[in-house]
Amino acid sequence: MQGDDAELTAAVYAAQEGDECAFRLVYRAVQPRLLGYVRTLVPEADAEDVASEAWLQIARDLNRFEGDADKFRGWTARIARNRALDHIRARGRRPATGADESELTGMPDGADTADEALESLGTGRTMALISQLPRDQAEAVVLRVVVGLDAKSAAQVLGKRAGAVRTASHRGLRKLAELLDGADEVDGVDGTIPHQPVNQSRSVTERAARTLRET
Repeated sequence: MQGDDAELTAAVYAAQEGDECAFRLVYRAVQPRLLGYVRTLVPEADAEDVASEAWLQIARDLNRFEGDADKFRGWTARIARNRALDHIRARGRRPATGADESELTGMPDGADTADEALESLGTGRTMALISQLPRDQAEAVVLRVVVGLDAKSAAQVLGKRAGAVRTASHRGLRKLAELLDGADEVDGVDGTIPHQPVNQSRSVTERAARTLRET
């Protein structure tokens, strides 16, 4: 277990014993990536509210959870997904992007590659481009590269086979690389990083794809 995962696991256990400081640590560790996932499911204006609803359930059901940090991330993602779909149904709206809800579709501990991609591309820009992917691909990429789940865990969240999740994430990353190339052709250079080569965004995405193929 990696250092960060060990710390999160310990914090979850402490939170289950009623340690409020530990729960805040858990929230700070999980919330940014969980919110990124929710943003692939509902409109931006609703994402914070849906994430808050998810955390209310997480806090309420925390004592029922069993497992380590990786299982906890999967558990919270599944709760967030259910709250997002409830939100969509309650308002009679389709998901914000992608195709049919039946196609809603997941990353290993390639956290270094994920962090590099997010830092290099800028979270806002990356998520905006991910929102242009078909829904199954968008969810798979975010669950695997942003939330940090392996294919098996993501498949459990999405109710799909691990192989289908791997396929969707690989296709999504290839499409994301194309979108990044298109954005670079318009912008010339990514303003988030001085002197960034035009194809660097695509190379980061391809490194993420290689990492995913190994899991």
